[in-house]
Amino acid sequence: MMSLRRNALVRIVPFAVFMALLALRGAVQSNGTAGIDQRWLYGLTVVLVGGLLLQWRREYGELAGQNRPEPRELAWSVLVGLIVFALWIHLDAPAFRIGRDTASFRPVDALGTLDWPLIVVRWIGAALLVPVMEELFWRSFLMRWIERSQFETVDPRRVGLRAIVLSTFVFMLAHTLWLAAILAGLAYAWLYVKSGKLWLPVIAHAVTNGALGIWVVATGNWTFW
Repeated sequence: MMSLRRNALVRIVPFAVFMALLALRGAVQSNGTAGIDQRWLYGLTVVLVGGLLLQWRREYGELAGQNRPEPRELAWSVLVGLIVFALWIHLDAPAFRIGRDTASFRPVDALGTLDWPLIVVRWIGAALLVPVMEELFWRSFLMRWIERSQFETVDPRRVGLRAIVLSTFVFMLAHTLWLAAILAGLAYAWLYVKSGKLWLPVIAHAVTNGALGIWVVATGNWTFW
């Protein structure tokens, strides 16, 4: 029982730290706290959350080498990631939004010049850190935990519809673009359930976020960041 509790914690804590720092960024931005650039708090997020994932990397058996995707699975992950990206940037009508972004990220100076160090930090976080952290929490932990409290005993290929739907619903609540989030959550869950390998949704999520970051910088649509 103790082992299962730890297995849950090492998947929950990085996500909780990320969300806490996101809330802190929003509070700093809303209050205009003097002397603090909330954008660089994202750098702190990358360091702290990345450090936790690195510290506990040996406890994520679902990401072990033997669970890496085969070439065909890799191709599916990339394809799904690109499809989700395309949906994400087109499903942004007011009717498809809930709430508003509380910690927007606009990496430009007062003259509108791109701040590349900020861009690099944001892209690394979104494309490399977030996919691992979120898939460990949303799919590996939460989806399987809804199926059975001893989640590590659950073969993802045996997860039922109820667990998929409920975990996707909670995933949607963490995003402002609700319809895009539902479709993304279902797509990533489908990859995990179909293959039994967490690497597939991690890669798809990374492709989505990486492509989104490139598109945002190229177009200046900072609201998507």
